[in-house]
Amino acid sequence: MEPRAFYVAGRAATGQGEFSVSNPYDGSVVARVSVPTPEQVEEAIAAADAVRDTAARLPAHVRATALDHVSRRLAERAEELARVITAENGKPLTWSRAEVGRAVSVFRLAAEEARRFGGELQRLDTDPGGTGRVALIRRFPHGPVLAVTPFNFPLNLVAHKVAPAIAAGAPVIVKPAPATPVSSLILGGILAETDLPAGMFSVLPVPNDRAAALVEDPRLPVVSFTGSGPVGYDIQRRVPDKQVILELGGNAAAVVLADADLDHAAARIATFANYQGGQSCVSVQRVYAERPVYAALRDKIVAAVAALPTGDPWDDKTQVGPLVDEKAAERVAAWVDEAAARGATVLTGGTRDGATYAPTVLADVPADARVSCAEVFGPVLVIAPVDDADAAFAAVNDSRFGLQAGVFTRDLATAFRAHAELEVGGVVINDAPSYRADQMPYGGVKESGTGREGVRSAMLDLTYERVLVLTGLEL
Repeated sequence: MEPRAFYVAGRAATGQGEFSVSNPYDGSVVARVSVPTPEQVEEAIAAADAVRDTAARLPAHVRATALDHVSRRLAERAEELARVITAENGKPLTWSRAEVGRAVSVFRLAAEEARRFGGELQRLDTDPGGTGRVALIRRFPHGPVLAVTPFNFPLNLVAHKVAPAIAAGAPVIVKPAPATPVSSLILGGILAETDLPAGMFSVLPVPNDRAAALVEDPRLPVVSFTGSGPVGYDIQRRVPDKQVILELGGNAAAVVLADADLDHAAARIATFANYQGGQSCVSVQRVYAERPVYAALRDKIVAAVAALPTGDPWDDKTQVGPLVDEKAAERVAAWVDEAAARGATVLTGGTRDGATYAPTVLADVPADARVSCAEVFGPVLVIAPVDDADAAFAAVNDSRFGLQAGVFTRDLATAFRAHAELEVGGVVINDAPSYRADQMPYGGVKESGTGREGVRSAMLDLTYERVLVLTGLEL
């Protein structure tokens, strides 16, 4: 098996040494990946720095045409890419196909934004001192972007960093997760088909212990990181003078009020507590139901979770596959066992087979158990009764995280109240907190991070406002 090449300043290259990428479900080796040398990493950084001014001045049509090309080629290679994602990540094929479809949309959306990211004209003659003056407000890139990406969405979360950077005119260097680099390497090959200038992008599958040098390099003034909180906050501490964008996950909650459609709520909660093996930062982890409907909802959720097809990710019917590796499954099992030892009731699941952990529902869980107050990042949800919406919203907010929340209710006033009171980056009404549209702002508060994804929102984070004042005009 020949090692896969990486990309240095838009050019395919191989380095010294290589590592294996294995399928989490059966342990089979799916790829060997070449590792960049320190000299090749330096070449990539130097090229990004050298092209920064050219990139910022690239005509909108050049950026948009390149992004359109990537979107089209991802669509053409959709099935191939879905199978690569399943091979390296273990994600069920049905969810891998959905991920590719989303990446296609992200690059299309970025192409559209590149064409309309034009700035704002502001009259200044609202006061006498501004007579005859107008301001043109445009946004310019901070400079090259270091994109550090996670394993759970190895194509779409790379897309959410690369596409906005190119759309905004910023060079980007991708450091993919070592467990899942193949999707981003294929994306690098597609980018290499475009007419983007050399240095506009690199994909460097370096080990995590070499990431600090990239993070700290002053020629990369923007660090966009998605992953665990401790790593993200360490980056923020290391480079306080940089623009650091952090998406750090959470322990998303769903509130089910007495007026909700229980069948709909149970189905959506069951699916989105367990999709991606629960390895999504907005997987449903906590469910709070009003007492009049708690028992009925609990039983419906348990039945729906128990019925989820689990196991072989290559089976089109499978909804829940393995975690990223056996160590992750062992950690989830330990957290569930810990809760059970403290009095929690396992309503379904609670068993492990290698890297696969059975979809699990827990009741009677102590509020300070890790499965309740930390991010489990596995197919586990906790359900509890609450007296009313006041108690439910207080329980949602009683968390150090604040990414997204779902509220199932038919009452419009309650929906607006949830939006006003819940301390999260997004509130989803009548659906799970896992819902995400790739064009909308996405990110959290508290320990869920800083900054926003979503193509235009990310472009704002990657750029700053620069004002041009024109004087002596007749308005």
